[in-house]
Amino acid sequence: MARTPAKKTEIVAETRSGEQAPNPVWFKPVMFGFMLLGLVWIIVFYVSNQQLPVQSLGSWNILIGFGILFVGFLMTTRWR
Repeated sequence: MARTPAKKTEIVAETRSGEQAPNPVWFKPVMFGFMLLGLVWIIVFYVSNQQLPVQSLGSWNILIGFGILFVGFLMTTRWR
């Protein structure tokens, strides 16, 4: 007996429906929150004459700010 095409398309439809699932409600605010937090971190570092947010880290604050921004930008690749 030959397979019917209807069964084959049902399997393909099931696979695609799982891939197209929307993001949770919290995803977009968290993504933009990371981007804004990283930007604010860097701005505060420059405006405070390198005293804030963490004075003992010195110039590493820039790397931390960009790291937080990067997490937000990585999340955009998963946004649907």
